[in-house]
Amino acid sequence: MREFLNDFRKFIMRGNLLQLAVAFILGLYFKDVVDAFTKGIVLAFIAAIFGKPSFDAIGFDLGHSRILVGSFLTAVINFVLVAFVLYLIIKAYEAMMARLRTAPEEVEPLTVSEELLTEIRDLLRAQAR
Repeated sequence: MREFLNDFRKFIMRGNLLQLAVAFILGLYFKDVVDAFTKGIVLAFIAAIFGKPSFDAIGFDLGHSRILVGSFLTAVINFVLVAFVLYLIIKAYEAMMARLRTAPEEVEPLTVSEELLTEIRDLLRAQAR
């Protein structure tokens, strides 16, 4: 039983599992942000143009059932918005990382004693040649 618990603890403490858990939780809350954007802004524009806040009412009757084409269109719009926002986030992250890789490292100015030691070193090298 103790070995089982140790193995389980090692499994839980793996870096990948923790990163996955953080990504999952952030994804849940990111969905709320995208939903608020979609319902509060995009669908408000749709309501201003078409008179209804979503495409959900669009559909047609086929036999004794109603085919809800509008629900599908609303889901597609939500998907495209999520994909677009994720694309922008990834592009911004890649640009930031590229800037960090190419940014020159800041060199602190030498103190007076470090400058003197550097001059002495250079003089000693010159005399040794």
